[in-house]
Amino acid sequence: MTWIEMNTETVLNSAVEASFKNNGIVIFKHSTRCSISAVSKSRLSVKWNFKEELPIYYLDLIQHRALSNLIAEKFNVQHESPQLLLIKNGKCIYHASHLSISVKHLHQALEIKT
Repeated sequence: MTWIEMNTETVLNSAVEASFKNNGIVIFKHSTRCSISAVSKSRLSVKWNFKEELPIYYLDLIQHRALSNLIAEKFNVQHESPQLLLIKNGKCIYHASHLSISVKHLHQALEIKT
């Protein structure tokens, strides 16, 4: 698993462009001050089995709250932390927060049998 840091609007725009390829892209919004966020990030890291066909972007929302708010607005989702968004063809087709974040649910959203 390779986390791609999302720290500018330019990176966000590049990620949205990349969402038109393969299965799309994932954005994980993470709070470094939240234990549930740490658990969710760890679970993703341990269970991740997508290799390179599904890039995952990491947003530290404590450092980049304005960018986090922009993502919520752009994809019409309520801001939560932690939060995982699956972006395909420029649209959010799945999102989850807190302990609902799982690789299994992501596979289901992509209609991939695990």
